[in-house]
Amino acid sequence: MRMWQESLAVSDTRDMAGDSREIVMNSALYREFLAEREEILRHKWLESEKVGYDIGFERALLDWIVKHRSNWRRSRKQSHS
Repeated sequence: MRMWQESLAVSDTRDMAGDSREIVMNSALYREFLAEREEILRHKWLESEKVGYDIGFERALLDWIVKHRSNWRRSRKQSHS
């Protein structure tokens, strides 16, 4: 699981030519992905602190999607309008 997490953000961009990689890295979709990932990691940290152990990325991801994703997206959409 950890290897997947570490390679998730850059696995598809590592083999690209410089210009293509820059286009992907600067795309709105990629920026949204990174922002969402940061929120999931923040949620993972907060929930892990509450229970006293690392809950893991997958559990944090599923919990965040169920509890926070729709409000987070709505708020983000409003702030970018």
